[in-house]
Amino acid sequence: MEHPQLDSMPQDLSEALKEATKEVHTQAENAEFMRNFQKGQVTRQGFKLVMASLYHVYVALEEEIECNKENPAYAPLYFPEELHRTAALEQDMAFWFGPHWRDTIPFTQATRRYVQQLHKVGLAEPELLVAHAYTRYLGDLSGGQVLKKIAQKALELPSSGEGLAFFTFPAIDSATKFKQLYRSRMNSLDMSPEVRRRVVQEAKTAFLLNIQLFEELQELLDQDTKDQSPPQAPGLHQRTGSRAPDAASLETSRGQAKASAHTQSPLLRWILTLSFLVATFAMGLYAM
Repeated sequence: MEHPQLDSMPQDLSEALKEATKEVHTQAENAEFMRNFQKGQVTRQGFKLVMASLYHVYVALEEEIECNKENPAYAPLYFPEELHRTAALEQDMAFWFGPHWRDTIPFTQATRRYVQQLHKVGLAEPELLVAHAYTRYLGDLSGGQVLKKIAQKALELPSSGEGLAFFTFPAIDSATKFKQLYRSRMNSLDMSPEVRRRVVQEAKTAFLLNIQLFEELQELLDQDTKDQSPPQAPGLHQRTGSRAPDAASLETSRGQAKASAHTQSPLLRWILTLSFLVATFAMGLYAM
């Protein structure tokens, strides 16, 4: 089967990946939740959910990287001290979920699909790990520090960085210089045009897997909305005549208003949380 797009593909692999995923980047940039994210409003419960998903994804990715660290198709990109996130995420899991976090952290369906794809690639097509490493690590380096500051402020976390180890890369002095080195190593990989095409396609798959995570979060939000929406009290829209309400009626109305505000407040916080959760993925994905 012919692939005419190979002829027009940029010579450097890093540029080819950037060009091929541009459309998905644009979708992430223009999403409404990215604008909401700028408000920096997030709840601890929601943040725990996305951090758990990141933990599962990075454990799978880095298990496969370790299995293929001497494979010429990936070896030049092996930077465990500088990039690997599993140890940092383990610290974050202990902070957010407590000492028995391994038994309690969630593992959602979309996260499982992502993890399955990473293991499939590592076992059968290790050359495609390049696409997943590019998608995650370069994105984390680009948007990580901004996200860390926003989360730290919104969640009133310690200035020491507890709970946010994932966003810190202590072995990298300059993210800009390291990304230049990483792209240079990517461009030095020896691969056939066909393998190159498959790597580019896998990068698109990686983005789609992340988008599925976004959609799953939205579904969780929708379900949460249904669960929290109170049934409308009968007769609220019925007029009681032209007489002024008595004291008891006024007190009842005030009580209903307070109850409504109390019910909707957690929901509003969850909506804003979703904006942050999705932005955490999206900013990392497109800010490369």
